[in-house]
Amino acid sequence: EYLERLLIENWIAKRLDNAHILKAAVPTRKQSYLYLVTEYVEGQTLAQWMIDNPSPAIETVRAIVSQIGRGLQAFHRQEMVHQDLRPDNIMIDRAGTVVIIDFGATRVAGISELAEPNERIFGTAQYTAPEYYLGFAGTPQADIFSLGVITYQMLSGKLPYGNAVSGTRSRRSQARLRYRTVLAYDESIPAWIDYAISKAVQVEPHKRYEEVSEFVHELSKPAYAYRVL
Repeated sequence: EYLERLLIENWIAKRLDNAHILKAAVPTRKQSYLYLVTEYVEGQTLAQWMIDNPSPAIETVRAIVSQIGRGLQAFHRQEMVHQDLRPDNIMIDRAGTVVIIDFGATRVAGISELAEPNERIFGTAQYTAPEYYLGFAGTPQADIFSLGVITYQMLSGKLPYGNAVSGTRSRRSQARLRYRTVLAYDESIPAWIDYAISKAVQVEPHKRYEEVSEFVHELSKPAYAYRVL
């Protein structure tokens, strides 16, 4: 299983050509062993960045989310789902470029279906989409949920559902989850930004954005649905 995942990670890193995704190094000589070499990103994780920047400007958060979004779009266009998007798997280099790393949990259409089914839940509890806890496979909406949680955390230092999501293993228990507005932690945040985040982290996948680009766009401009409320 380890060798299989290494092969898949190697294939993913070489297939995705995007400035916001960790690149695989091009071997200069014939490989005698199976291993993966990637570029070196000099900088810090988003997790550390949030510690160093507990009260970032909204414009700064938008810029980071936009770059993460462009990286996720590259995954989704290739019918891949990252499945483990979290602050520790996002790097910010010295030039301010945001890079998504760690493809160990990535779901690849046409490959993942060949693997034996299991009960494994991908990702880290605080950022894992609720549908994983019901046994459903990952979709782009799961990555959008994770990005919404990260956005919420950058603005508030908190999580939209606390740690409650990981304890919900049925539709009934998930129906009891309640989103806590980010305005509860910072009233200066525009309500329409809270609306965009709340849509990204909806418990039911079909109520989230269809594309990550829609979420990124509505962090910069009030959604039509919000304007007509």
